[in-house]
Amino acid sequence: MLDFSLEHIFSYTAALSIEVIGPLPEGVRVNYYVTSGTVEGPKLNGKMLPVGGDWNLLHTDGVGVIDVRATFETDDGALILTTYSGVYDLGKDGYEKFLRQELPAVIPIRVASRFHTAHPGYEWLNRLQGLGIGQIDTTLSEARYDVYAVR
Repeated sequence: MLDFSLEHIFSYTAALSIEVIGPLPEGVRVNYYVTSGTVEGPKLNGKMLPVGGDWNLLHTDGVGVIDVRATFETDDGALILTTYSGVYDLGKDGYEKFLRQELPAVIPIRVASRFHTAHPGYEWLNRLQGLGIGQIDTTLSEARYDVYAVR
C-alpha cells in the first residue's frame, strides 16, 4: 500500500453564470463562467477573480467532464491560477434530464487540481497535486470545493 496523506489547504465558493452551447455530437456543451467568489482556509485567503470558468461536456451516458481554468487573488495580492479536471455523474438518464432542465439541487464533483503562481510566498503551491471535493448547487448557480494537498 502506498503512503499518502491529505492536508486541507483551503475552501472556495464561486458564483457562476451559465452559457448552454447545446447538444453536439459528443454531448451537451455548457460553459460556466466565474463571476465572483471567496477563498478561505488555513493556507490562503482571498477571492475568486471574475475570469475563467468551466468548459463542461455532459456525455450522453450522463457522465460530465469538467475542464476549469480560474484565478484566485490572495489577501496579500498574489495571483494563483488553478487548473483542474474531474467528473460528475447525473445517472444513465442524466443527459435527457439536463435537456429537460430537471437537474438535482446538488451535484457532487471530484477533481484533480494544479496551481500556478510566480508569487514567492505561494510557490509551494506549484509543487502540489491537489484533490478537490466539491459540489454544484444548481439552485444558486454556485460551486463549492474543499481543496486538499496530496502528500
